[in-house]
Amino acid sequence: MKKVFSIVALSLFCSIAVMAQDTAPAPAASPRPTSSTITVAEAKNSKSPTVAAPAKKRGPVFRPTKDQIKQVQAMLKEKSLYNGEATGTYNDETRAGIKSFQKDNGLSQTGTLNRATLEKMNIALTDSQKLIPVSENSYATADEKPAKAAKAEKPAASAEAKPKKPAIFRATADQIKEAQRMLKDGSMYSGEQTGKLDDATRAGLKKYQEANGLKVTGTLNSVTLEKMGIALTEKQKTDAAGQ
Repeated sequence: MKKVFSIVALSLFCSIAVMAQDTAPAPAASPRPTSSTITVAEAKNSKSPTVAAPAKKRGPVFRPTKDQIKQVQAMLKEKSLYNGEATGTYNDETRAGIKSFQKDNGLSQTGTLNRATLEKMNIALTDSQKLIPVSENSYATADEKPAKAAKAEKPAASAEAKPKKPAIFRATADQIKEAQRMLKDGSMYSGEQTGKLDDATRAGLKKYQEANGLKVTGTLNSVTLEKMGIALTEKQKTDAAGQ
């Protein structure tokens, strides 16, 4: 009887122990880190995304027309800067001629037909080309300007300081005819009244000038005409006064 009682008591004790384990609270789970609880090391290792800079918008490209290239080639040929034909197509010889023109006109030597070069050549632009502004790079810098262009940029005062050359006195055809008639009457000339200063007429003038105490030049100058009594034109009077 005691043995049966012990077995029942032991079974009851085991049942109570199992029930106690089932009702014990489960251990609290570790909280997951949120975005606000990221560690310093994780923050250092994380890379922020790179923001791409907006692409710079490129302006319109200036392009000459085929007809404009033909006009340029024809103009360069007249200036002996191009020996080919006016084909309207770029080639090495055309580019070389354009560079020579740009060098002589204070432009950047690109060998291409930009707006500044076409305008310098007095070649008309199309309506679409007029909308494209002239690039500042189209003009040569101070170091690139040739000596010819530098001379042209000198102040006008330096040019005015140079002594002005006297006007060349020229006798008219009628005056020469009258002089030939007078020389022929004086047996100093045997030719015809051609109105031209040929060698025979010059020889006769020298004889006349020597006989009349004038400077022997063989030319029909103002002093000789006045000595012969041949009237001067108004222009000749002005030219003579400036000499």
